[in-house]
Amino acid sequence: MTAVQWINAPHATDVTYPAAPWHMTGQLWLSLFKVNAGDHPDREPGVYGAALVKYQEPSPLTYGELLVARMVTAPNTGKAVNITDIWVDSIQSVHGGRDLWAIPKDLCDFGFTSTTSGPLSRTLWTAELDGVPIVTASFSDVSKLAPRLPFKGDTYQQRADGEEVRASLTGSSKAAPCRGRWDFNPDGALGWLAGKRSIASFRQADFRMSFG
Repeated sequence: MTAVQWINAPHATDVTYPAAPWHMTGQLWLSLFKVNAGDHPDREPGVYGAALVKYQEPSPLTYGELLVARMVTAPNTGKAVNITDIWVDSIQSVHGGRDLWAIPKDLCDFGFTSTTSGPLSRTLWTAELDGVPIVTASFSDVSKLAPRLPFKGDTYQQRADGEEVRASLTGSSKAAPCRGRWDFNPDGALGWLAGKRSIASFRQADFRMSFG
């Protein structure tokens, strides 16, 4: 395994993060939601994905993540994922995501429990921002029985000065549909998703991914 090169964060004292690309391992739960015009003044209507991710060893950084994203047509590169909202519980990930790829990460607190019974996995997540709940989400799946399949894609972000930043991701996972329930706090940071029912839900178990 290639040794990880660490970078000093230019805008924070005593914070380092891995150089790109990040080679990450973990678990992901994803649900799709339809957002209508007027649901949020700063959100385009369309289909958004909400995901909860648990990055685990041997990832260079291990942390939880909550994100919301949508597909966009990026100039000159075609379809890409644009991350609109994202929180993690790692200050290193916050600075790395912002500095390297213009991903607008902020900090929040997570609760996470997961149990297995045979092939069935049950998982419960909570996310809070400054003590205010963002979401509680629960999932059940048998994705560990699924075959390992490859995936790839790109992200597209813009910095405040208009600079466009693209990053590529490639990897593999045991992907399968799952049952998912999301309860968004109407008064929380993702209140514009409150009351919405998911269109579909998926689990990516034991993913291995190179990002950036």
